[in-house]
Amino acid sequence: MSRSGSSAEFGWRPGLRVGVGLGLAVFPVAVSFGALATTLGWPGLPTIICSAIVFSAGGQLALLTTLTAGSGLPLALGAATLINLRFLPMGVAVAGSLTGPAWKRALAGQTILDGSWAAAYRGKGRYDRLTMFGASAVQWPAWILGTVVGVVAAPPLTLVESLGLDLVFPGFFLVLLLESFRSTPRAPLIAGIAILLTGGLVLVAPVGVAVLLSSLAAFVVLIGHGGRSSELTHLAEPA
Repeated sequence: MSRSGSSAEFGWRPGLRVGVGLGLAVFPVAVSFGALATTLGWPGLPTIICSAIVFSAGGQLALLTTLTAGSGLPLALGAATLINLRFLPMGVAVAGSLTGPAWKRALAGQTILDGSWAAAYRGKGRYDRLTMFGASAVQWPAWILGTVVGVVAAPPLTLVESLGLDLVFPGFFLVLLLESFRSTPRAPLIAGIAILLTGGLVLVAPVGVAVLLSSLAAFVVLIGHGGRSSELTHLAEPA
């Protein structure tokens, strides 16, 4: 995607407007996270603090699902880290649009979220930092509030299953996967190899180990095609 856009499309207010829509989308996911985490035995306050500090739907859901599958904390943290590695190329892409001393730019980097980052893209490798700040400023409290609602509601596991809240997490990752199919040409191949690796590994190893090792699919494909920089660059630009 490449868009130059007028100045009216970017800035704090446009960012806040985008953030409202994104916040409405992440709120039910946060409710599901808080509810399922509490139902599965996570203490309420640490669950809320996790949302406030980590502030990553993908990372938190990976952490929760890996732990509930019976894997240990190191494997769960590894799975969450793999999910969040996407922020590295995103941060590199937006770095040139951030101003000020290093500590200020590092702080600004904490507002890099998938939706905010895409909304702030002005085209030709440029990003509008105020748009990104505004969009993320709405999503953060929405994510925390949703987690609080889920923790306070704390429905029994049978209700969670009957309402389909336990399907929110697989659905969330499915959406990410389908989006990667659209924006990354080799994503279907990587997904296919990962499925085969996971299917074989779960027969002989814990689920967490299978999830971590299945990520090797990306390296297999990248090495097989010479790790071309053009493909890496493509991953760091909104489609």
